[in-house]
Amino acid sequence: MVDLQPDQLRALEAIAATGTFDAAARRLGVTPSAVSQRMRALESAVGQVLVRRGKPAALTPPGRVLVRHARHLALQQADVLDDLGIGRGGQDAGDPAALPEITLVVSGDALTTWALPALAEAAGWARLEVLREDEEHSIGLLRDGTAVAAVTSVADAVPGCRSTLLGRMRYRPCASPAFVERWFPDGPTAAALSRAPVLAFDRKDDLQERYLRLRAEEADTALDPPRHYVPASHEFRRAVELGMAWAMLPDLQSARAERAGRLVGFDDERAVEVPQHWQQWRLHSASLDWLAAAVARAARDALG
Repeated sequence: MVDLQPDQLRALEAIAATGTFDAAARRLGVTPSAVSQRMRALESAVGQVLVRRGKPAALTPPGRVLVRHARHLALQQADVLDDLGIGRGGQDAGDPAALPEITLVVSGDALTTWALPALAEAAGWARLEVLREDEEHSIGLLRDGTAVAAVTSVADAVPGCRSTLLGRMRYRPCASPAFVERWFPDGPTAAALSRAPVLAFDRKDDLQERYLRLRAEEADTALDPPRHYVPASHEFRRAVELGMAWAMLPDLQSARAERAGRLVGFDDERAVEVPQHWQQWRLHSASLDWLAAAVARAARDALG
């Protein structure tokens, strides 16, 4: 029978979280040699390679399975210690190191517009590592065990997770008034959309492409305008305000700038609604359930 040692699992999880053996050693407060020894012992015990050495170190599929298990155990241990009065609510409540650690994925738009109050609330009972990843791409981080929860547009639950609808974010094509006057004097026609520069967050951002595909189908023509990329939510909106390009912006982010006259929506009839789902691992964890409740409250307040 294979006996999985907690210190070996913690070493593997630290490597997964930090990307190197040296950084994992600093995180655990041990030497790099100790981390290497623990990894060799764990790989010997399971008879499989768990980490491909390099910079950064990369988990193999068996390594990802064990990291997921290690994170399950860490959350469950935090709850047990809390029940014993040791940790979050007990004698070590003032020690941040005693708080359970939760890694979750949240899209940049959700962080900018509605999710941050929930994370601030949760910081009172957990140490949070928030990974910014947009929409469907967050699911990969849940599947490989990097994160234990995610705010995502994907409804279908990842195996081992449960999925709950939080609400919907409404996106509309927006631009500065000067941009609209220059590029869309006759409205957002297919000819104009084929020439007007468009802004995307990064090359994985598909929102603008969804709108362009819709308009291309309506006009029965191809639309391939020039593209710019700005990978930061606040700066993304600011670039649109400055006339760099048009983009799909959530109402929660564009409303104030529209009221001030810095932005205008130029095709509101073709708004895109993006569902917001909460996916989390199926395990008994008070910390994770409290985080889910805080996120649900924040979504209810902001998204209706």
